[in-house]
Amino acid sequence: MKVIFLGAGAWGTAMAMHASKNPKDCDVALWSRSSSLADEMSKTHRNQKYLPSIDLPPQLKISSNWEAIFTHASEQDLVVIATPVAGLKDTVHALLKLSNVPKNWVWLCKGLEPGTSLMPHQVIERELKLANALDRGIHLAVLSGPSFASEVAKGMPCALTAASGSAELVTLIQQVFHHGNMRVYGSDDVVGVELGGAIKNVLAIATGIGDGLGLGLNARAAVLTRGLSEMMRLIISMGGKSETAMGLTGVGDLILTATGDLSRNRQVGLQLASGKKLSEVLSALGHVAEGVRCAQAVNDLAKTKGIEMPITHMVCEVLFNGQDVASAVKLLMSRDARAESR
Repeated sequence: MKVIFLGAGAWGTAMAMHASKNPKDCDVALWSRSSSLADEMSKTHRNQKYLPSIDLPPQLKISSNWEAIFTHASEQDLVVIATPVAGLKDTVHALLKLSNVPKNWVWLCKGLEPGTSLMPHQVIERELKLANALDRGIHLAVLSGPSFASEVAKGMPCALTAASGSAELVTLIQQVFHHGNMRVYGSDDVVGVELGGAIKNVLAIATGIGDGLGLGLNARAAVLTRGLSEMMRLIISMGGKSETAMGLTGVGDLILTATGDLSRNRQVGLQLASGKKLSEVLSALGHVAEGVRCAQAVNDLAKTKGIEMPITHMVCEVLFNGQDVASAVKLLMSRDARAESR
């Protein structure tokens, strides 16, 4: 079976590395938008830009040639979309122009589309509909969970969730990724998995702000638990399941991203708390911090659904409306008392 990864960032590269070590001998190819990065990776067997000092498996094929990467692909093969949410639309367009596009798609990105607040599966379904391609038999899934790319690239243990309306596609994803030190659990709750992955990034920024201000472990616990409550309310309102919020892609990913110093979103919060401007923080980061990209989209979606998400709102005030972090925390703490279930 051919497994084609689209996007050679840290996460796409790490997951391609893992898939290429499958004992069932999958034919794994990694496509990079950048020809210079693809050439460098092919020559040095390292992705020095995103995963420095980690050797790539020699069997992993790397290319920036879009047509060539799909040579000999069949409908039964698997496409793994590892672009940011902002790249989903263009990726779908490019895939649909192929004459031999595989019918099994899974995406790794976490976030909502800016401007529309659409979840990744909604973005893809919209583009398929616009292209009159809904009847082409394409199966869709999301693969998500608590995982840092560098640890996966090093072969360290982790557990993920594959969610799809197609049980057959979930099984296929498990065949590709469930080996070695990676466990992949199945789910049919695409909405819950996608929203958990988006919201936890925003909450990680909030946790980083609190830790950066030295508010203490009590405050961190409060942000995590009240943030989880926000996540669960929005997931349920969108038709997802509460148990998903309590699983790997909800509380599991939240704990990792909010407390692990490898988290780019946590680092954004920490740096904002030190007094740096957002533009300065993002410039120094060098990697995408999806929490910044989707914070406003999550906040807008919550308003549309009539869901209170005060922590998410606070993050947006800091990121986009010039609110200083200390004042934002003070306003958050001055909210009226209420029942914990609200």
